[in-house]
Amino acid sequence: MKSHPGQSPPVLKYVSLVTLTLQNAILGLSMRYARTRPGDMFLSSSAVLMSEFTKLITCLAIVWKEEGSIQRAVSAVHNTVIKQPIDTLKVCVPSLLYIVQNNLLYVSASHLDAATYQVTYQLKILTTAMFAVTMLRRSLLKTQWISLVTLVSGVVLVQLANTAPAKVVVGGPEQNRIIGFSAALCACLLSGFAGIYFEKILKGSDISVWMRNVQLSFLSLPFGLCTCLLSDWEVVTSKGLFFGYDGFVWYLVVLQAGGGLLVAMVVKYADNILKGFATSLAIIISCIASIYLFEFNLTFQFALGAALVIASIFLYGYVPPNPNQQSKV
Repeated sequence: MKSHPGQSPPVLKYVSLVTLTLQNAILGLSMRYARTRPGDMFLSSSAVLMSEFTKLITCLAIVWKEEGSIQRAVSAVHNTVIKQPIDTLKVCVPSLLYIVQNNLLYVSASHLDAATYQVTYQLKILTTAMFAVTMLRRSLLKTQWISLVTLVSGVVLVQLANTAPAKVVVGGPEQNRIIGFSAALCACLLSGFAGIYFEKILKGSDISVWMRNVQLSFLSLPFGLCTCLLSDWEVVTSKGLFFGYDGFVWYLVVLQAGGGLLVAMVVKYADNILKGFATSLAIIISCIASIYLFEFNLTFQFALGAALVIASIFLYGYVPPNPNQQSKV
């Protein structure tokens, strides 16, 4: 077989696989550790706010590099963000939803172990497919419908496998799996809607992805600040916005901010199969790491549920060959 001119080099595909895998696995494990370790607990709303600020600075730096000078970058941002207020306001919806979603993910990570959190959050595939059908009028293949049913079945098995009383973490928040699952489910709904809405905006204009992310983060900052002040006013006014921060929290802030941007850079080199590999390997890594780091008890029912979720990811990304195209070859 001859490689097509636009085909990505194999090295870039494998780099994409490793990057996506590590980003998926490390973020979940890091969030779980940060929310259950002993000591002063940092404000999750503050961490989300700082992640958006970090993302904004990163995107502005990329725009600066693309434009070639600070003057041209400032002019491009001004023309795109300030001079087109209606277009900018369209991004308000996903900006607000992403802020709420990221706060909910911290709540979920506080109440669910990393492995359960990782598996449950794959329900975003279901919600994204649901909104793609309703908002973008897309049609799903039979295999994709089967994969969604398999996905739900796997998540149900994983949740039912955790019937033992939640382990109390010394110095950490009280564990409640119902709260954790509810937060993850709401985050999946918001992720699905915001993702499809943002995709619709991207396809309806010629603005670059990085400039769209500048708009997104620029509008997310006031939403994030309001969320922080409304939910944690007493702590912010008495102990400060960065109460409980240390090197690990700053690492988590950068990881959360850079994760999405990093995936946006490498995802063009990875097809659906590789993305399925990345997500599946992340689930496996989270399960294995949780056993050693968080004394996670891996049961047969949990393993079966996780296997169903992994199978559903591959099945959803699988596109059966077209008989008509094969006959022309």
